[in-house]
Amino acid sequence: MLPAADPRYDRFNPHPSPPRLRLPRGSCDTHTHVYGDPALFSYDAGRAPRYAPKEALFALHRTLGIDRCVVVQSVAHGFDNRVVQDVIDAGKGRYLGVALLPTDVPQAELERQAGRGMRGVRFNFMRLVPGLDEIETLVAFTRRLRDAGMHLQLHLAPDLIHAFVEPLQRSAVPVVIDHMGRVDASLGPDHAHYRMVFELMRNPLFHVKVCGVDRVDWNPASAPGYDKGVLLARRLVEAYPDRCFWGTDWPHPSHTHMPDDGKLVDALERIAPTPAHLRKLLVDNPARFYRFM
Repeated sequence: MLPAADPRYDRFNPHPSPPRLRLPRGSCDTHTHVYGDPALFSYDAGRAPRYAPKEALFALHRTLGIDRCVVVQSVAHGFDNRVVQDVIDAGKGRYLGVALLPTDVPQAELERQAGRGMRGVRFNFMRLVPGLDEIETLVAFTRRLRDAGMHLQLHLAPDLIHAFVEPLQRSAVPVVIDHMGRVDASLGPDHAHYRMVFELMRNPLFHVKVCGVDRVDWNPASAPGYDKGVLLARRLVEAYPDRCFWGTDWPHPSHTHMPDDGKLVDALERIAPTPAHLRKLLVDNPARFYRFM
């Protein structure tokens, strides 16, 4: 069972530890969120405004030694993707995005988003349990994503992974699985949920974000090592070095505790055990997949 979020940690840490690990030039944080000024950007109905602006994200990346980033639209801003587009514009080619859009979005709007630097569309099934018709609609939508030059990104509750395996094999575009499928690291690498993610990766259509060692290993007593989460991430990186990505998940919304971003960077020494693994994970894979300018 996934842990309940602790509302005390809905604000980011403004002073992360400087990491010991020096990242290679061109390193990319492929998973962050931005919460814009509510006076400028709309929030989805029923969601209280937060504030984690692009200026704080840029400052974090300077501290961590990160040169590129993929900002993922937050559910808090709903389908109004302007806050991510604002970051892309300010990033001058170093920041790209992943949008939130409904499957019935007009093709012209989908292509407009792609033209503005959105490389994919994300769907969140952490709380919503889809029916078979919804999954098939999503698979059909991937044909429209292909025409727009975008990929599919999925944030899934771990017990839903099994229901998606067969339909996702028919995706017309690459599929990125968030946070290692949000599996429970305390159950180990032999648990059915993690094994399914691992086996899914045998298909070259699939990619996985090994960010979130702090989410899958969520006991605050595990910090800052997150040894069980690191183990799962490392197994994926070693087995599938060309199709793994990493990100901070800043500002860590709806978390059980507030991780130290500097410590998350230092954990990369154990996730990517050789310089070649580290370069693929942080530089080569995101540069190729997200098509940085």
